[in-house]
Amino acid sequence: MKKLLTILAFASIVVACSSNDKIKADLKAKNDSMKMMKDSLKLDSFQRASAAIEEQKRIEAKEAEQAAVLAAAARRSTRSTNTVRYVNYPSRSTSTSSATTQSQKKGMSSAAKGALIGGGAGAVTGILVDKKNARGAIIGGVLGAGTGYVIGRDKDVKSGRVQK
Repeated sequence: MKKLLTILAFASIVVACSSNDKIKADLKAKNDSMKMMKDSLKLDSFQRASAAIEEQKRIEAKEAEQAAVLAAAARRSTRSTNTVRYVNYPSRSTSTSSATTQSQKKGMSSAAKGALIGGGAGAVTGILVDKKNARGAIIGGVLGAGTGYVIGRDKDVKSGRVQK
């Protein structure tokens, strides 16, 4: 009996120690993967920001170069003809307008997606419920599309894509 109790005690100690190590190893692996994911996201956003800054610097350098070329041409033309010519320098509004167009969201709105999904689901439900397939599909599609549009429009308003 003493041997049996000793074996059971030893076995329970071994089991308790080994399972705790596995849990700790799994927890550490999850923490490491989360840390790597967060670092990756930070690096990705930093690279995007630096690429946008480099693009803006390139645009500004190109505008400055064009302005210098136009100024040099204006100086040459005023020396030869002794008349004053007005030079139209490129405005900075081109860079600001491209920034505003990039900030607009592209793609299908949530209202349109909701109307399509709701219409399809309503048509299928209408076919299944009504024995006359065409009538059920039409009624279900119209009701589903309307409901989907209302729900999608609410999502667009909340996301700021559409204003009330």
